[in-house]
Amino acid sequence: MSKKSIAFFVLSAVLLVAAAIFWLTDNINAAGWSLALFFVAVSFAFRENSLLKGLSFTAIIFSSVTVAMFHPYYFTTWGSFALSSAIIPLIQLLMFGMGSSMSMNDFAAVVKSPKGVIIGVASQFVIMPLLGFALSHTGNFPPEIAAGIILIGCSPSGLASNVMAYLSKANLALSITITSITTLIAPFVTPLLMKLFAGALIEIDVLKMMWDIFKMIIIPIGAGLVFNKLLKGKIQWLDNAMPSISMFAITAIVTIITASGRDNLLKIGLLLIGIALVHNLFGYLLGYWSGRLFKLNEKDCRTIAIEVGMQNAGLASGLAKELGKIATIGLAAAVFGPLMNITGSALASWWHNRIPVDQANNNDTNNHSYKN
Repeated sequence: MSKKSIAFFVLSAVLLVAAAIFWLTDNINAAGWSLALFFVAVSFAFRENSLLKGLSFTAIIFSSVTVAMFHPYYFTTWGSFALSSAIIPLIQLLMFGMGSSMSMNDFAAVVKSPKGVIIGVASQFVIMPLLGFALSHTGNFPPEIAAGIILIGCSPSGLASNVMAYLSKANLALSITITSITTLIAPFVTPLLMKLFAGALIEIDVLKMMWDIFKMIIIPIGAGLVFNKLLKGKIQWLDNAMPSISMFAITAIVTIITASGRDNLLKIGLLLIGIALVHNLFGYLLGYWSGRLFKLNEKDCRTIAIEVGMQNAGLASGLAKELGKIATIGLAAAVFGPLMNITGSALASWWHNRIPVDQANNNDTNNHSYKN
């Protein structure tokens, strides 16, 4: 561990103690700022540590969520402008970033390995919606909160899944293809699933939801693909900035939703966190075994586990905004997003140090053949 990492860990410990003291002395305002700075210090400590580097961004998310919980008025309105109005443009920015990192060659995996793609896409839109529907009925949630749990289950694969697949020594090409296809068919699949599973909880206008998803996903991704084709590498500063821009967009979306739904989170926060964690973990587990059931290799099973377990919380947030229910339907997405980054990073770290069994066996066979 580097000296910088140790220094930031020490600083984070001091800030955490300070937050506790402020809390016990009823100085809630100072406690909130100290806790937020604690997470910032933890983020810098993680960034200086090769093993924990993947959790650095998640710590920043927790810092912004902390500020939103203690000081929600900073993130609801600026003057006469409602910050929730920025959610859709931020999601479109994220989708543009995704499109700018893609090319038509990414879809070649469909031809090369259709079995893995079909199983991954089918698992995504079967396992997670069913889990969401089942879990939404376990906590006696208000209808709109329950609909939000179902909505996160009916969303396509999360954008962070490709990074986690890479770290997990999974099949990155398959991961990119599944993410791309589930995202591109989401305008048709997600509204129908919501009508089926959440139609009794809230009013679902299928055609309007299709258009909402189309303008949030298809149009900006298409623009990103054109950008990639025509300008990729020609505006180097923008290419370099896109990952940071995407991280800012994710942080802003989660912060705004948290601030908007702060009162509801205080009432049901712990229960919703528990439900989101179960949803996420069972997504990994069932996704992995859906691959095993159809005799996919270990790398592909890892890929499908991550693709199924990690959802596009940004899209779910945008749909909640379009439904006019960001403070209720949007809460599950606000909770699920940070959680999946923590569990995804942990799972990726676990798998990163473990060579897929079938790959290890092939290496052993090749070594044996070489010796003979």
